Amino acid sequence: MRQWIYVLKPARLEMLTVGSMPEEDEIVGRHFAYLSDLTEKGVMILMGRTQNNDESTFGIAIFEAENEAAARAIMENDPAVKHGVMTATLYPYKVALMRK
Repeated sequence: MRQWIYVLKPARLEMLTVGSMPEEDEIVGRHFAYLSDLTEKGVMILMGRTQNNDESTFGIAIFEAENEAAARAIMENDPAVKHGVMTATLYPYKVALMRK
């Protein structure tokens, strides 16, 4: 299995700086559940986001997929991406070091 990373950015920065709308909250909850499910299935390696709330904020999802098409499908099926709450860019990736 190859490793991949997608970098997430909020589509509407005000979601973090001013406050989220109820529909954004619901979609972000589904986003978290989606990634949690993939973690339990052994697909996701690591997910998280920066803790700043300005234009440089981003999140990452590092995971395994057989090929780029499969990796792209995982990214595009993320509810936050699918419903436009976050934008995402996919990259091939390889973890070089990781603590035990």
